[in-house]
Amino acid sequence: MRWPGDAPGRGLAGRLLAALALVVVTGGLTAWVVAGAVGPAIFHQHMVEAGTEADPTAVQHAEEAFRSASALALGIALAAAVLASLAVSVFLTRRIASSLGTLSAATTRIAAGRLDSRVARPSLGAEFDQLADAFNDMARQLENGDALRQRLLADVAHEVRTPVAVIGAYLEGLEDGVTTLTPETVSVLRDQGARLARLATDLAAVTRAEEGARSLVLAPTAPGTLLSAAHAGARSAYALAGVDLTVDVDPGLPTVDADTDRMSQVLGNLLDNALRHTPRGGSVRLRAQRTGTGRVRLSVADTGDGIDSDQLDLVFERFYRVDTARDRDRGGAGIGLAIVRALVHAHGGTVVARSAGAGTGSTFDIDLPPAG
Repeated sequence: MRWPGDAPGRGLAGRLLAALALVVVTGGLTAWVVAGAVGPAIFHQHMVEAGTEADPTAVQHAEEAFRSASALALGIALAAAVLASLAVSVFLTRRIASSLGTLSAATTRIAAGRLDSRVARPSLGAEFDQLADAFNDMARQLENGDALRQRLLADVAHEVRTPVAVIGAYLEGLEDGVTTLTPETVSVLRDQGARLARLATDLAAVTRAEEGARSLVLAPTAPGTLLSAAHAGARSAYALAGVDLTVDVDPGLPTVDADTDRMSQVLGNLLDNALRHTPRGGSVRLRAQRTGTGRVRLSVADTGDGIDSDQLDLVFERFYRVDTARDRDRGGAGIGLAIVRALVHAHGGTVVARSAGAGTGSTFDIDLPPAG
């Protein structure tokens, strides 16, 4: 809708002010017309009923006095109402325009790459506060996504440097005739190529895991069901490695809201990690119990290498390896535990690592809220 005199590009404040002024003026004119047409007739009727019609001069004088007083009172009231309405309108339109201008400026900064831009809640009502909160949530997600992208780029650059250097050195040696294409050379090149392919697969997996909160299919699930499925999937590899794998589920545990496929991935990664670092003849225990805070704890405890206390908080970082006992020859690229943390957090849970030190084994505890 176009208001009279509404020029293209006029700001929101001007349009709101014009609309409110039009409403106020229209209301004032309507009141003036109605009062002028209805008031005197009603007053004359009351004069007639009061028996004063015998003196027409007195009646005429009284009616003129009524009209003058009514006009003066109505004029003063309408003027005060118009001034008050315009003052309130100017205040509100400026507040609204200022808030929307701030939001527009922040959006421009976001588009320019300044993802740390935020807006304050304008306190103009629930709708405006919700708009500000939604904008800040969007900006925060964009900032987190950009930080994730930068970390991935740094991680990839770090991880591909060694295999690319090895492949380049061998190819240069082959070109210069220093190295011959022996079976050993082919094996090295194949291993480095496989390492790069595994890195690409792991990066895709951890990226999907860190975005897993948007794609989880949650359903009430018994903790024992999760552990039994994990045990069934790993027992063959454990038997082949000579490591004992047991399951212990406390009775009476509540169900948890879980995506069974994702939790199978979590427990599978923890069991793979435990198997890599537990020697033949060792043992790994799967346990489900209730914590003192009412949460359900799923634990994977091994009797393997163990972890130094100053490194417990770092094992969930991508590409982090505790020491030479947890290197690429015995493990992957350091992605598995990062996937575990991302998926557990997506379930609203927490995961921590515990160990008394090197050679004492380690335990990974996943705490999940009960269903409902």
